[in-house]
Amino acid sequence: MDKIIKGVLHFQKNIFPQHQTLFDELADKQTPDTLFITCSDSRIDPNFVTQTRPGDLFICRNAGNIVPPHSKTTGGTTASIEYAVAVLGVRHIVVCGHTNCGAMNGAIHMDSLEGLPHVKEWLGHTRSAIEIVKAQGNELDESQIRRVTEENVLQQLQHLKTHPVVAAKLATDELQLHGWMYEIESGNVFCSDGENRFFEPLETFYQLAI
Repeated sequence: MDKIIKGVLHFQKNIFPQHQTLFDELADKQTPDTLFITCSDSRIDPNFVTQTRPGDLFICRNAGNIVPPHSKTTGGTTASIEYAVAVLGVRHIVVCGHTNCGAMNGAIHMDSLEGLPHVKEWLGHTRSAIEIVKAQGNELDESQIRRVTEENVLQQLQHLKTHPVVAAKLATDELQLHGWMYEIESGNVFCSDGENRFFEPLETFYQLAI
């Protein structure tokens, strides 16, 4: 905690004053363009990776960057998606997985989660990704974590489409979905639109934007 407390004090004394205008603008409202759904993993910092400022991203984090299919059961992720799309009017949703993901390792080894019933139930939302990788003739072990992680990103994009507010905005071309895979060890990001299972480097995928 000492490091965190010192960090807050440094922010208040040295950083906040440099960005006073920005925080004045953000004090009463937010207008993020993108909902960024990523893992709770401490090694992932969405603003750091994307070099965005406060107010640019509406961030939703959970173990495994999971989007439960829409249902009558309310959860934090579902509520965040609904609010971001229906109220904030985000134009983009990014689902970002990452290398060496502990949640994906847990999904591969479900039998190791017997003492973690809530984690086990939550990771049940990755089952379609697991089944696809198995159907492709792959052994489910540590060598397949990246493949499972990529497939999980694609499956969560499909789950997003079951949410009524998302489906409505997609139908009117007011929303775009993006699947990302972040390599912690290199800083590289690989992307897919969810229409195929191929991930390509960010600079290639978004070459028109660059």
